[in-house]
Amino acid sequence: MREGTKMLVKGKNVVITGCLKGIGRSTLDIFAENGANIWACCEKKTTEFEEHILGLSSEYNIWVRPVYFDFLDESTVKVAVKQIHQDKDSIDALINIAGITKDALFHMVSMKDMKTIFEVNLFAQITFSQYITKMMLKNKRGSVIYISSISALDGNVGQLSYSASKAALVGVTKTLSAELSPRGIRVNAIAPGVIDTEMTSGVSGTSLQELINSSALKKIGRPSDVAKAILFLASDHSSYITGQVLRVDGGIR
Repeated sequence: MREGTKMLVKGKNVVITGCLKGIGRSTLDIFAENGANIWACCEKKTTEFEEHILGLSSEYNIWVRPVYFDFLDESTVKVAVKQIHQDKDSIDALINIAGITKDALFHMVSMKDMKTIFEVNLFAQITFSQYITKMMLKNKRGSVIYISSISALDGNVGQLSYSASKAALVGVTKTLSAELSPRGIRVNAIAPGVIDTEMTSGVSGTSLQELINSSALKKIGRPSDVAKAILFLASDHSSYITGQVLRVDGGIR
């Protein structure tokens, strides 16, 4: 953090899912740099991750508490929520980043795979949000952010299950905003474009280049580009923004 730069979420307590890699890891790092205390949620405990969050805590003088659970196992979700609740710290923001995909053309889509994708990308996130927002309501303030996708808004060949699950999150965002904003909790979503993550690595080189070429900026996005947008929506600088879906896509047409 450059000297004199205001830390946008200094002192805020934030729950972030999907922190192990990609957009989630970048969001974890940027929120720590900007002074937030963090419950860093991910599926698996690793030595590298434990060392990383210890380093963030020491460098930025904040606390980062690891929370491990599997969105496909509701019992572990409940244990994670209980852990967060027992900390007895107020929650200022919930950032739902964890997600999965398994691409297939329409006639090859497996209902089993589709149900798994919806379980992680939609149903489990709704359940987790129910628990966390109940804690937020006690303080009558907060920001909830979902990660949708441009494929939810524009469609994308071979991504029926993923696009549908992410499109459902747009509906969740709009509805929860209408319900929760009068009680002090803003709800927004971000729709990333082509971002340089492990998930994007599965897209063929030709298809990936076509997507990049269709953008105004003609380049692939970085996880930090999305993380910075998340930071804005979690901060007080976006205090009059709710029910919106922000595209972070380099101007894809």
